[in-house]
Amino acid sequence: MHLTLGETDALYYLHHRPSRDGAPTFVFVNALTGSTDAWEAAVAPALRDQGFGTLSYNFRGQAESPFDAALDLTDQVIVADLERLMTEVAPARPILVGLSIGGLYAARAVLNGTQAEGLVLLNTLREIGPRIDWVNTAMAQIVAHGGVSLFLDALFPLLVNEDFAAKARGNFLKGTYAPLPPEHGHMNLMRNAAKTDWHLDYSTLALPVLVITGLQDRVFLDRDVVDRLYATLPDAQREDWPEAGHLLPQEAPARLAESLARFGAEICP
Repeated sequence: MHLTLGETDALYYLHHRPSRDGAPTFVFVNALTGSTDAWEAAVAPALRDQGFGTLSYNFRGQAESPFDAALDLTDQVIVADLERLMTEVAPARPILVGLSIGGLYAARAVLNGTQAEGLVLLNTLREIGPRIDWVNTAMAQIVAHGGVSLFLDALFPLLVNEDFAAKARGNFLKGTYAPLPPEHGHMNLMRNAAKTDWHLDYSTLALPVLVITGLQDRVFLDRDVVDRLYATLPDAQREDWPEAGHLLPQEAPARLAESLARFGAEICP
């Protein structure tokens, strides 16, 4: 389905209501180059099998979500779109689940007044120091010169655990690189993401929060930063996964579905 935002703009989404009375709905917020496929391949179906609801969607500029090419897809636009989606679809007892920068968008929506029973931050907690700023800026330049395929060929083995990288290698390193035009959705998202404001007062998140960190993330993870920011959350629990990296829905879907189901049952018994 599509939520119409204007003459040229819409959000593609997939919504399944809970099949069990009182069960929450997990609302999945993508990473920057993500899509509903990341959740719908395994995690969302596993949760639906247990009676939970699910809502996955694509940002404007991601697959099947059209946008006006003149619009800068900034973090403010993405957060406002999430807030609009939550208002229009009205998922039952929502728990927001954000991967990477998606967790920042989800947290911002909550602080802006979006009602949620809980929040799950998957590899979100970070600060933008010189190293990550370099990576964020370089990603947009890599995609501009060689498309998403060059970006993934360069960074994928640093983002995921080694076993997952080894199994996936046959799908990469094809050398079929082509510049991504400035008007392309992924180019727009990446260009603007480098300017995202990551400063957030996590102590003001007055709801249950689950933080899951993949310890094999060699790009964005800074354990000291995660420790410090996690300590400011007023109502939080934490899981550190030594066997996983950054892309938790793909690397460890069964474990992720299990952790989400447990969290959902705890806060919405």
